[in-house]
Amino acid sequence: MKKKLFVAVTNDISTDYRVHKVCTYLLQKDYQIEVYGRVLPNTNFVKRDYEIVRKKHFFNHNFLFYAEFNIRLFFYLLFKKYDCILANDLDTLPACFFISKLKKTSLVYDSHELFSEGPELQGRKFVQSFWRKLEDFFLPRIKKSYTVSQSIADFYQKKYNNNMGVIRNMPLKNQVYLSEEITFPTKHKTILYQGVLNPGRGIKPMIEALMYLENIDLIIIGYGKVEEDLKQFVKDKKMEHRVFFLGRISREKLLNYTQKATLGMVLEEPLGLSFQYSLPNKLFDYIHAEIPIIAGNLKEISSIINQYKVGVTVSDYEPETIATAIQDLLNDKKKLLEIQQNQQKASEVLCWEIEQQKLDIYFN
Repeated sequence: MKKKLFVAVTNDISTDYRVHKVCTYLLQKDYQIEVYGRVLPNTNFVKRDYEIVRKKHFFNHNFLFYAEFNIRLFFYLLFKKYDCILANDLDTLPACFFISKLKKTSLVYDSHELFSEGPELQGRKFVQSFWRKLEDFFLPRIKKSYTVSQSIADFYQKKYNNNMGVIRNMPLKNQVYLSEEITFPTKHKTILYQGVLNPGRGIKPMIEALMYLENIDLIIIGYGKVEEDLKQFVKDKKMEHRVFFLGRISREKLLNYTQKATLGMVLEEPLGLSFQYSLPNKLFDYIHAEIPIIAGNLKEISSIINQYKVGVTVSDYEPETIATAIQDLLNDKKKLLEIQQNQQKASEVLCWEIEQQKLDIYFN
């Protein structure tokens, strides 16, 4: 008889590739899976091999949303029976935790980031204190948990002695995608940013760095909180002819765009420990697409760059510094070739096919 797994997530189910990869792997392990999320504005409704339940909420932001989500989730779970509950991130944890205790159901926690130290919380002492208190209460009490980088796991181990594991967010080596011919809206070489458009992604310094470069433009794929702010910034800098927003592109088609870029940027800024310890999935996407990487000098990111020699890091986020690093790399044809050869080797080991096997110790 199949085990029933319930998966809770507040992110957009259609674009949360980590949740999809975990569920797909556990389907192969003969789990019956239900993913519970919310209806978001402009979301894409996707068909998966597992059940998806989405609820409309009265509130979609701030404390009222998190309260509504967890209250509704608690009562939804109260009248259901599952063998295991997977809570994705701290904002789904309260309802999942209390139901797991009440119904004596196994609970697994997947921390996609160092939630209480995120850039959006910096300078907001009361809000940040609230999330820290939630971590203080829940994390020492959870027996099965894992996160996306060793630095985050080490942080929680030091604080809570909770033996959190590490399952990095890597792409499949043998990705199945919809192949199609695409063109960028520029004839020049391109630097690519793909991912959520939130604060601290280094996009504004990159836009300003273009002023010191010729014949290379910026392609931005994604959506998020600062999208309109970035578009206005581009207008203010009169860079509309150098910066191109392509919007949301489905995961099934994204590789067509990634492969076409000249360089990939991973310029996350050190805005709080969450970013300092982050290991963005676009870093691995660029490696698999074999496009050299320009990266910030953050601990986890620079560790991958330096260990596998798949790009270069910048010493600071000054536009001139970024521009110099890009120009030096583009001028070094030998280094570009070596990076791409290193990426071919790295993609054999930095892949979900290997990483997913670590899930077995949490779901058995």
